[in-house]
Amino acid sequence: MNLCVRVFAHLKSVVGADTLRLQLPAGATVRELLDVLQQRYPALTPWLESTRVAVNYEYATLDAPLREGDEVALIPPVSGG
Repeated sequence: MNLCVRVFAHLKSVVGADTLRLQLPAGATVRELLDVLQQRYPALTPWLESTRVAVNYEYATLDAPLREGDEVALIPPVSGG
């Protein structure tokens, strides 16, 4: 299945883009997507533990299933004033 992964804040500099197009097997979960991203972009590893994942504009758990055409967002913690 084809997915669009949006990357925000400092994660964009880690992967070198703000949008990634990925193909995963049917039935893949958010956890499996994160595993693929860690393999392709090892520098993401320290950030993923504190990164929230949204699927189609709703926060998702690691075991949430993904579907063809889903838009996934990786949202790191943000601080500021």
